[in-house]
Amino acid sequence: MKLSTVIVGFRTLISLLLLFAISGALSAQEAPAPDCVAEYDPAVNYFPETMQVEYAEGFTIDYANHYKIVTVTRPWPGAETGFTYVLVQCGTPAPDDIPDDAVVIEVPVTSAASLSATYAPHFAELDLLDTLIAVDNADNLYNPAIRERIEAGQIAEIGGGSTVNVELALDLAPQVIFTYGSGFPEYDAHPVLAEAGLTPVINGDFNETTPLGRAEWIKFTAAFFNKEAKAQEEYAAMKQRYQAVAEKAKAAANKPTVISGMANKDKWFVPGGSSYMARLILDAGGAYLYADDTSAGSLPLAFEEVYDKAVKADVWLLNSFQRYDSIKAVLEAEPRYAEMAAVKRSNVWNNDKRVNENGGNDYWETGVGNPDLLLADLVKILHPELLPDHELTFWRQIPAEPAQ
Repeated sequence: MKLSTVIVGFRTLISLLLLFAISGALSAQEAPAPDCVAEYDPAVNYFPETMQVEYAEGFTIDYANHYKIVTVTRPWPGAETGFTYVLVQCGTPAPDDIPDDAVVIEVPVTSAASLSATYAPHFAELDLLDTLIAVDNADNLYNPAIRERIEAGQIAEIGGGSTVNVELALDLAPQVIFTYGSGFPEYDAHPVLAEAGLTPVINGDFNETTPLGRAEWIKFTAAFFNKEAKAQEEYAAMKQRYQAVAEKAKAAANKPTVISGMANKDKWFVPGGSSYMARLILDAGGAYLYADDTSAGSLPLAFEEVYDKAVKADVWLLNSFQRYDSIKAVLEAEPRYAEMAAVKRSNVWNNDKRVNENGGNDYWETGVGNPDLLLADLVKILHPELLPDHELTFWRQIPAEPAQ
């Protein structure tokens, strides 16, 4: 068989799979929602299940009888304005007194796209996989159920940022597209999607500085699908597990010192003392060396400045996107790490234990929504005696030498 024939056949197969995805998505969009209201009664409360936001600081949810107002108050760092979504129960009228810039969306949503790995898992956790028809980059996703649907042609790949495939998104016609913003229109997907007549929904989970706050954005997703009860159940169980592990860590007699991040040339990027990572270390019973800093983001500091502190740290958490097979490889990249106490004791870790064949890291997928697992891993690293039966989920100890 000629190579050209194989290529043509492969392209034909891809086209057929894409058409299947598109037709399935359109069918889902056009089908009436199963719980649409047949006869609207303004005295009836159509949302008997409601959610309270406990830890997240970037969004709010307010309920009326037949609509909800979901406001994203902090879409990206330094944002001067937010985004408001009025979620109207299918079969009921939109309210009159809503903000001029609000986006009205009929719920429950019947088809959606997710342009981030951090909230794609919400669809699995909320039993909504049949509504997910597009993602940004399939290679980045680890979730087996989502990948299975991608491989079956039920979920398409449309890219993200300002280069999002608008034409394909228009063909798929998801009712909403969950995405994020940076505040720089030349890099963001939502301006081009909105201009094309699609409905982007901004998720700002990455701004949250606490693990429980970031995980709580599952409630944000749930609001668009009337999945309040399921989201409350999932979140409450996770929060209880997180707090139980944190309580165990408080009982630790010692607090190992921790340094996080790595250098890039002469800059060492460390999480600020008020950051997400700093809070995890604190709750795990660690003494983070930059805990006194008030920054919530990443600090680009001079190598020597960080090294003066890091050299005596008990534990080094790389947080590196690059996968190192050994401490030897780390030292080849930057020999100056050699005198660190954590290096000498082989107490060096990276959060890349669960990656797919394309390098998609489940730490930033399942981990974000399940910080109880992240916390348990760190407690196991810092205080292994407190969780003797816990098997590490996301963190991997870097061996001194490459495996033979």
